[in-house]
Amino acid sequence: MEQHPNDLQAETGTASREPQDGPASLAAAAPGLSWLSILRLGLVQASLGAIVVLTNSTLNRVMIVELALAALVPGCLVGLHYGVQLSRPLWGHRSDVGASRTRWILGGLALLATSGTAAAATTLLFEISFAAGLAAATLAYALIGIGIGASGTSLLALMARQTAPERRASAATLTWMLMIAGIVVTSIATSAHLEPYSHQRLVAVTAVTGLVALALSALALVGLEKRGDPQMPQDRRPTASFARSAAEVWQDREARWLTLFVFLSMLAYATQDLILEPFAGLLFGMTPAETTRLSGLQHGGVLLGMACVGVAGGLFSRKRPGLLKMFIVTGCLGSGLALAGLACAALLAPAWPLEATVFLLGLMNGTFSVAAIGTMMVLAGAGKTANEGMRMGVWGAAQALSFGLGGLAGTVVLTLGRWTLSGDGPAFALVFVFEAALFLGSAAIALGIGGLSATPAGGRAADRPARFGAALPAE
Repeated sequence: MEQHPNDLQAETGTASREPQDGPASLAAAAPGLSWLSILRLGLVQASLGAIVVLTNSTLNRVMIVELALAALVPGCLVGLHYGVQLSRPLWGHRSDVGASRTRWILGGLALLATSGTAAAATTLLFEISFAAGLAAATLAYALIGIGIGASGTSLLALMARQTAPERRASAATLTWMLMIAGIVVTSIATSAHLEPYSHQRLVAVTAVTGLVALALSALALVGLEKRGDPQMPQDRRPTASFARSAAEVWQDREARWLTLFVFLSMLAYATQDLILEPFAGLLFGMTPAETTRLSGLQHGGVLLGMACVGVAGGLFSRKRPGLLKMFIVTGCLGSGLALAGLACAALLAPAWPLEATVFLLGLMNGTFSVAAIGTMMVLAGAGKTANEGMRMGVWGAAQALSFGLGGLAGTVVLTLGRWTLSGDGPAFALVFVFEAALFLGSAAIALGIGGLSATPAGGRAADRPARFGAALPAE
C-alpha cells in the first residue's frame, strides 16, 4: 500500500519539510497492516478480554456469593492485578529491545491463562483454609497483572508501529469493539457451561477458555509481525536503555500531558462502575434484572460511540487532522453533561429519564475512550527513538492506576456523602458531580495537547514532539 510521506504528520498535525525520498519518509513509505491483519490483532485483544472477564466478574461473584467472603477480598485482589500493571513500562521496553513482540504477546497470554485458571482453583482452597486460599489467590492475581501488562502493552506497541497513520483511529475502534465482543461471547458461553455450578466446573471452564484464547491468538499472530514492518527513518535512534527511554518519554511534554489526561479521564470513567446499579436500585426501585439491562444499555452506547469514531476516523482523518482531538473533547464534555444529568436524577428520582441519561453517558464514554486510544497509537511513534512499547507502557500504567482507584474513589465519596448529607439522593449526586468535574478537567487537558510549545519554522518533524490536532501548513 502506497502512503504519502506526510501521512503521520497529517494525523498528528505536523508536516515534514523534507523531500519524499529523504530519511524521514522511510517510515511513512513502508507498507502498513492490511485491514485483515488489523482484524487478526483484534482477535488477540478479544482473547485478552475473554480471559480477564472470568477473573474480574465471574470469580468475583463466586467469592462473594458461593464462598460468602467479604466483598473486600475480591476487591483487593482485583486492585492488586491493576497495581501490578504499573510495571507496563518495563514490559513495553522489553518488547522494544527484543527481537519479537509476538513472543511477549503470547508469553503474557500464556501466563494470563495459567494464572487465571490458578485463581479459579483457589475456590477449592478457600473451602479448606481461608489463609491458604488467600495466599494462593494473591499470587495468582499478581501473575494475572503481569500477564495482562506484558501481552497487552506489546500488542498495542505492535499495532502502533505497524498500522498506517490514517487507519489508527479505525484500528483502535475495531480492536476494542472486538474485545467487548469477546467479553460478551465469553460471558454467554461460560454461563451456559457453569450450570450446575461447582468449583471444579469453574476451573475446567476457565482452563478451556484460556486454551482456546491462546490457540486463537497464536494462529492470528502467525507471520503478522514481519508483514508490513516499517523501516525506521535514519534520524530516529534505536531503542535506548530503560532509564533513558523512560526519561525521553517524560521529557516529551505531549507524552506527559497525555499521561495526565489518561489518568484523569479513566479515573472518571471507572468511578461509577460500582455505584451505578446500586443507585438505580435504591432510588429508582429497579430489580437486579432491570439494573443489569440498564448496564447493557450503557455498554450499547459505548459500542455506538466507538463505532462513530471508527467510521469518521476512517473517512475523514486525512481531511481533518484534528478529528481525534475533537472526539476526545466532545466525549469528555458530553460525559460530564450526562453525569450532571445523573446528579439531577439522584435529586429528582424517580421523575427523571434514567435510561436515556445512562445511554448518553455510554455514548460519550465510548467516543472519548476510543479516540484516546487512537491518539496513543499516533503519539507512540512520535519519539526520537523507537520506543513505542515504553510509551504505551506509560499510558497503560496510568490507565491501570485509574481503574484500580476508580471503584475505591466512588465508594469513598458515596460513603462521605452519606455521612455528611441527608439521604442517599444527595450522596449519589455528590459522586456524579465529582465525576463530572474530573471529565471537565480532562477536556481542558485535552485542549492543551498539541499547543504547549512553539515549533521553529522549518524544523524537522523527527526533532520535535507531534502536535496532536494542530492545523496543517498550506502545501
